Amino acid sequence: MMQKPCILIGVPVQEGAGRLGCDMGPSAFRTAGLATELRRLGYTVEDRGNVVPAPLRELRHANASIKALAETVAWTEAIADAAYTTSREGVPIFLGGDHSLSAGSITGLARRAAEEGREFFVLWLDSHPDFHTLETTTSGNLHGVPMAYATGRQGFEGYFPKLHAPLKPENVCMMGIRSVDPAERAALATTGITIHDMRAIDENGVAPLLDAFLKRVAMADGILHVSLDVDFLDPGIAPGVGTTVPGGATFREAHLIMEMLHDSGLVRSLDLVELNPFLDERGRTALLMVDLASSLMGRRVLDRPTQSYRHTPQMNPYAQANPS
Repeated sequence: MMQKPCILIGVPVQEGAGRLGCDMGPSAFRTAGLATELRRLGYTVEDRGNVVPAPLRELRHANASIKALAETVAWTEAIADAAYTTSREGVPIFLGGDHSLSAGSITGLARRAAEEGREFFVLWLDSHPDFHTLETTTSGNLHGVPMAYATGRQGFEGYFPKLHAPLKPENVCMMGIRSVDPAERAALATTGITIHDMRAIDENGVAPLLDAFLKRVAMADGILHVSLDVDFLDPGIAPGVGTTVPGGATFREAHLIMEMLHDSGLVRSLDLVELNPFLDERGRTALLMVDLASSLMGRRVLDRPTQSYRHTPQMNPYAQANPS
């Protein structure tokens, strides 16, 4: 990865999440110093700014619960184009934005991999599988459909862009899953997707589970995309997300995954999604996500400086400079 620049792509999409705030995610990642950390690791960093959605089309669906269908499709078209283009030029890092952005990032990257004659794999770090179709979603929030769409499930035709290269379900590994709707559970049972829920992680640890998947990617000479949702993490360490699910990955479990991914040399792109700064605590979640991205890109445990947590006016942005 060191030979290619890291390309930061802001995706301020919030229409898929069902609540406001994710559109501030790209700015929060930038403010938390992602570009600075990557440069410290020796990377050239290009910030391409934010994606702008494609023109809206009038779209109607029989499922009356669906929200913002036309907007989500417009975002998907634009993100897929950006992913396809930038993946030839460097290592794209998509700064979300809700997880509906992966409908575009994954499909654009899959198209590039297919044209290069390479197997394309996805590591999905999330508490949810996001495996609903337009017919099965009951919430109507379309951040719950990107993996179903990217793997070619039926029901997206005529609405979402036609897939150039559907993602093979057997090339997907999901880790951290702990919130699955009945319709998703039934559909997942018929696929070849590898799913390691939190019980599997509790019983086995993350290392052997991830190692088995990485060996499969390496054997296929594959290209690996990582999609990291804030709610993969336990809300005790990452509160800045609108879909908190207790019992998520710990600080060290998450960092170990990132360190193993870097050691593998297989990762070619990254999603950072579902950060809602409006729900965060003074940037705590944004800083942790930047920390994890830095680990994926090569920062080691021994590189981490000891930090002081003394409560001083200089460190507290809310402290008054001249209190009365």
